[in-house]
Amino acid sequence: MNTTSAAIRPDRFAHRALRHWGERLIESALFVAAFSAVAVTVSIIGILTYESLTFFRHVPIKDFLTDTQWTIMFSDKHYGIAPLLAGTLTTTGVALLLAVPVGTVTAIYLSEFAGHRTREIVKPVLELLAGIPTVVFGYFALLMVTPALQWFMPDLPGFNMLGPGLVIGIMIIPYVSSVAEDAMRAVPMHMREGSYAMGATRLQTALKVVMPAATSGVVAAYILGISRAVGETMVVAVAAGQQPNFTFDPRESGATITAYIVQVALGDLPHGSLEYQSIFAVGLVLVLLTLFFNVLGHLVRKRFREAY
Repeated sequence: MNTTSAAIRPDRFAHRALRHWGERLIESALFVAAFSAVAVTVSIIGILTYESLTFFRHVPIKDFLTDTQWTIMFSDKHYGIAPLLAGTLTTTGVALLLAVPVGTVTAIYLSEFAGHRTREIVKPVLELLAGIPTVVFGYFALLMVTPALQWFMPDLPGFNMLGPGLVIGIMIIPYVSSVAEDAMRAVPMHMREGSYAMGATRLQTALKVVMPAATSGVVAAYILGISRAVGETMVVAVAAGQQPNFTFDPRESGATITAYIVQVALGDLPHGSLEYQSIFAVGLVLVLLTLFFNVLGHLVRKRFREAY
């Protein structure tokens, strides 16, 4: 009996040691995965900052931020980021005017009104819409949406920011509706039952109980949509005209930050020239703009977050 116990005890120790080292290995792998995401983000910001310093040695930051002309391809060179920033904000604003109400209504319907079978059909279709290549959306905006808008606005030019903005809004509807719907479905059922017990209708419950309780998740959906719209490239590169204009009128042609980066990166400008270095400066502005929206969304979620 003692001999058997003595033989089993080392096996137990070996099993515990093996399990311990296995857990340590998994923990290390998870740490590397988490650290790599942070390291990549810091590296991107570091590279953009380092390369932008070369640009700002020749272009004063004041002129970069206040000049309303961006004409680095012409003999009379101006390096004002305002036209590119105006184009980015205009297309993003048009996209949000479509995506936020439509995405929110879709999320409410899927969460509170649609049956199980309907939800299982509609939600995959929306997610399939998010998988269409953006260049296809770009030509859809140029060849379908803009000609359709010209029926109502005959003076609308062939290249404008309204058509691409609407198409970007269609693109980000799945992001807004999916995340918002998940947040609404996470609201405990007893809150709905309490509302029904007080005599509220399903619509009143959805708008006055579920929506306020899911505010943090809905805001996260909006922030995701904003980030997606700000970073969109091919739709505006194809259909907006790539002409930097300092205007917030979506009926005019314009260029966004991402479209300009594509235009220069794929052009014939020599590597290391001031014009080439400008893409890092505008890229840094794009990162800071996205970071601003993410931080704002985090503060709003923290302010309205509910714990159940």
